[in-house]
Amino acid sequence: KMLDKILAENDHVVVFFYAEGDKKAQKILNELENIDDECEEKDIDFVKTSDDDIDKEYDLPGLPALAFYRHKFRTIYTGDLMKEEEILEWVIDLHESTADVIESVDRKTLQVLINDVEHLAVFFYDDECESCSDILEELENIDDDTDKHGIQFVKSNDVKLAHEIGIFAFPALVYYETGVPIMYDGNIASNQDVFNWILEQKADQSIQLINRDQLFEYIGTKDFLAVVFYKEDDPDSPRVLRHIELIDDEAAEYGIYIVKMHDKLMAKKYGFRNPPGLTYFRKGKYINYDGDIDDEEEVLDWLTSPANMEMTDHIEQVNRKMFEKIRKNSDYVAVIFYSDECKQCPRVLAEVEHIDDEADKAGIDFVKIDDKQMAKEYGVFALPAIVFFKPTSKEPVIYAGDLYEEEQILTWLITQKDPSGDVIEDLEGERLVHLIEESGSIAVYFYADGCEQCTKVLEELENIDDDCDKHGITFVKTRDFSVADGYGVHEYPALVYFEGGIPNVFEGELSEEEEVLQWLITQKTEDRIELITRQMLETMVEETQYLAVYFYKINCNICDQILEGLELIDDECDVFGIHMVKIQDPQLAKRYSIKTFPALVYFRNGNPLLFEGDLQNEQSVLEWLIDDDNRELADEIEEVNERMLDRLMAESTLLVVFFYDDDCAECEEILEELEEIDGEADMFGIDFVKIASIQAAKKYEIVNIPSLVYFRKQVPVLYDGDLHQHDKVITWLTSQDVFEIKNEIEEVNRKMLDKLLE
Repeated sequence: KMLDKILAENDHVVVFFYAEGDKKAQKILNELENIDDECEEKDIDFVKTSDDDIDKEYDLPGLPALAFYRHKFRTIYTGDLMKEEEILEWVIDLHESTADVIESVDRKTLQVLINDVEHLAVFFYDDECESCSDILEELENIDDDTDKHGIQFVKSNDVKLAHEIGIFAFPALVYYETGVPIMYDGNIASNQDVFNWILEQKADQSIQLINRDQLFEYIGTKDFLAVVFYKEDDPDSPRVLRHIELIDDEAAEYGIYIVKMHDKLMAKKYGFRNPPGLTYFRKGKYINYDGDIDDEEEVLDWLTSPANMEMTDHIEQVNRKMFEKIRKNSDYVAVIFYSDECKQCPRVLAEVEHIDDEADKAGIDFVKIDDKQMAKEYGVFALPAIVFFKPTSKEPVIYAGDLYEEEQILTWLITQKDPSGDVIEDLEGERLVHLIEESGSIAVYFYADGCEQCTKVLEELENIDDDCDKHGITFVKTRDFSVADGYGVHEYPALVYFEGGIPNVFEGELSEEEEVLQWLITQKTEDRIELITRQMLETMVEETQYLAVYFYKINCNICDQILEGLELIDDECDVFGIHMVKIQDPQLAKRYSIKTFPALVYFRNGNPLLFEGDLQNEQSVLEWLIDDDNRELADEIEEVNERMLDRLMAESTLLVVFFYDDDCAECEEILEELEEIDGEADMFGIDFVKIASIQAAKKYEIVNIPSLVYFRKQVPVLYDGDLHQHDKVITWLTSQDVFEIKNEIEEVNRKMLDKLLE
């Protein structure tokens, strides 16, 4: 704590970090005492510290260590710590030299700067990155300019820290304002583009601060008003407000006006005794936000949710942006286009108000829009007009009947919706489970009685039932909650595709039947990474020898990009017997020490291993997954499939294969014996695997199951001894008569050589 204070208050500080009781450190200290006075003459503070874990706290490469701090920025001494004269020269050179244009910071200093500096730009780079140095040289041309605008510019090559905040590709630029990060996604090689972008972030207008009178005025005059209540003296308030400022412009596109207020009485009046808090007024009626106020995307989704923006029982007036969101969330939408200048419009609007409730009950959202240009885009040139949007058609249908006959309009809308008959077969219990396990391709729609959305979605899905049949996909529906629970389905409706009993959860819009159909066809024709639930994962961890699980979040661009890369190696993973799946479960992720998304966990017989490399490099991911050190399972013979066995035949000089059957009791006993010698065989350079495949046995002309076959450069020898005696098996495997191939000098490892010499 004293050290932090000294670094904060002094411009130039030399710090000696050491461990208490270290004899080498004591000798170094005796030497350093000789230059303490010279440092003081130069107004350089010289201090020492030996706190526990000080190397981790200050991100040091090791102890003892010597560091020079100039205005909190650190340089570590890399010379001989016993040569005090060289150290003194180094300290004075640093003291008198001009600092790097863009200062380099360590992890601790960067974290301090993020918390303390209001405007901070950080350039993240990797020492192995070829383009980083050239780009850094360009950016150093704007360092003085950013200083003039009150923006501190630093650089960091802490790759691990970058990964923790979601940066996997280098170089990268992040702008922090009051601790809130914004990632630059433009041309980082152009220093002018970067400079302009940084200034734009700094100049971004903050939300309006209002008083009590303005609040009451805005509540009465603005349709949508969001008020952020905060404490003026709370150090966390700038960060909270910055998060809200990031969505201010987008909220305005929806007609939502955001303001801020530090009136304690008003905050208390609207339910916030201990701000911060967010209150949303819709035509004077208010609701309070109870989510994470630091998650600006979540706040924006909440503010613009059609359910929250709907204020009355009347037909809702929306703008273009609001309508786009309603279209995404609703299957069927009826729009009445009108204009304030139109004489007929008020009367027609009054008529259709009478059928708003009936349309809503029929699953049709009814809105009104005053936008002539938008009406023209949908082919409407005369107002008023009613237009109907449905998911099965890109183009809307325009009503051509009498606009004064509300019942006729309602009948037309319901006819346009055109619900289909009940054609998807309903299955339950053992019959459904058997079909899932035995069917090659089956789509199961899980739904619940009394669920309006389930009914609406079912009507849409029934339109694609025949198409699924044409593509060889069986489509069924079920209300069997016990089967649903078994696959971790707890929210309805849900759609799960099974191929060979392996599940994959649909994560798109179920109401978009064409999207569903294309997804099902893709699952049938292409090998995709399956989306699974928690229960599915727990079952697969128990039953799958090699399982790679990709944890990710929705609405995460980097997650989607990485997923596309992983899809490219999915087939190759299959060759190595690695099953790759994906899951969206933040709570479960914490169990495996996952703090940031996305992440990859590799289960080997249930034992998890977290990938710590660059997920954007799918080839390095593949190499890590198939690396023998990562795949090796203690005291267990590796299970292979046919493709893996073919690969091993081509690559392994000495390969032992145990052919067995899952339903063979004797095989289990023999396996227990053979696993006693798996490690020893490995020491002799012999690869030992097992396979439960009748097809593979036939391919290699194996007649009896179980059988043990020794392949020496693909030349097979069948073991005809007692498989229950593992000591005799290992003696046979390492016998020169067995592994030797005629007319060829045999390659052996040290262990095999020792045995031969004996």
